Amino acid sequence: MQIPSWFHSVIQERVNSVMVQIERQPELRKLGAEEHAALDAMFPGVNKAQIPEFLDWEDKLHCRRAAENEGLYMQGVKDGVQLAIALLSDDGRRT
Repeated sequence: MQIPSWFHSVIQERVNSVMVQIERQPELRKLGAEEHAALDAMFPGVNKAQIPEFLDWEDKLHCRRAAENEGLYMQGVKDGVQLAIALLSDDGRRT
């Protein structure tokens, strides 16, 4: 089944909206601040892959991204359930 382009656009807008909400959560803001502080602690011109500060920043980056992805996944599950219920309810009214 081909997904209509308008539906893809609606889903993309929802993902963008949810991402904005997730980024505003205090826990993720704290992780983001820690990530930026760790990155700022690095010295310019140094091979960052070989210094502990870079590794610390990289760990914080991955932790923040994992939290964002978890938030997107959970919202997607909720949205999917709501959509399924709405579609099933609509089918029930037509029969």
